[in-house]
Amino acid sequence: MAILSLCLTANAQKKNGKTLVAYVSMTGRTAQAAQILAEVTGGELYEVEPAERYSEADLDWRDQNSRSYVEMHNLESRPALKAKKNDIADYNTIYLGFPIWWNLAPTLVNSFVEAHNLSGKTIIPFATSGGSKIVNSVRELKKAYPNLNWQDGMLLNGMDKDAIRQLVNR
Repeated sequence: MAILSLCLTANAQKKNGKTLVAYVSMTGRTAQAAQILAEVTGGELYEVEPAERYSEADLDWRDQNSRSYVEMHNLESRPALKAKKNDIADYNTIYLGFPIWWNLAPTLVNSFVEAHNLSGKTIIPFATSGGSKIVNSVRELKKAYPNLNWQDGMLLNGMDKDAIRQLVNR
């Protein structure tokens, strides 16, 4: 069902205007998937960046004092964005990518969603993960922002261009 929903969405986006592939990436893995997805969809690539870059120590999920640990254990946390995407109104379809942290999207994703008017846009989450599935992170985004048009998400771990193209074009 998720693939059917994604395919219908991919076909609809081709008819309905511009596509944005916005993504959060800390180690480059999600950036790689986003780049391929942008090539496949013809979407514009946009990195969602924090105002203050995460250091290696910030990303140490085992350290309870690390920035990532503290942010993810306070779901009200909203890290500041380096910049807003000023022309967000120009896009009808937004692929929103992120690494999965603690079975959720990083709170920087919430910062992006809350900083932009995404009403009326089709939002397709995608993620990379070391072991989690995308289901819970998408469920939580839908719960946090129920008025947005969320589609089923897709996990793009290690997928090459052909595999992503097949997923998007089905």
